[in-house]
Amino acid sequence: MLNFQIRKARREDVPAIVRLLANDPLGQQREAYHDPLPASYNLAFEDINQDKNDYLMVVEDKGKVIGTAQLTVITYLTYQGGKRAQVEAVRIDEAYRGQGIGKLMLEWIINKARELGCHVVQLTTDKKRPEALEFYKKLGFSGTHEGLKLHL
Repeated sequence: MLNFQIRKARREDVPAIVRLLANDPLGQQREAYHDPLPASYNLAFEDINQDKNDYLMVVEDKGKVIGTAQLTVITYLTYQGGKRAQVEAVRIDEAYRGQGIGKLMLEWIINKARELGCHVVQLTTDKKRPEALEFYKKLGFSGTHEGLKLHL
């Protein structure tokens, strides 16, 4: 029986979050999960934690971090000075997938975005993750735009 909670991430959660980010073929290519972690992860956490528009959250089950996601609120001039919620780095520990935790986590994010006055929640998922794409579609997300990236 799961006994999990969704909460704001703390500095001591950073290694567990990086473990989740690195735990798939794409993450293994870009993350550096080892002990000690590169200082860049803790520096990034401090920046995120101090930014009033960023919400790094974790899902915890009996003291173990089993999920994570980041919500960033972007204010812009279109939509009459509207706000949008950008969702990044959604991960659930592979041992906990298929139990509805990801759905509850995304529902939490959507409710938080509403609470913060956002009019839309947006995210991207790599085309190499078709199961993630299907997951988001089942939650009501739709492919309304073509996303482009330029890696620097």
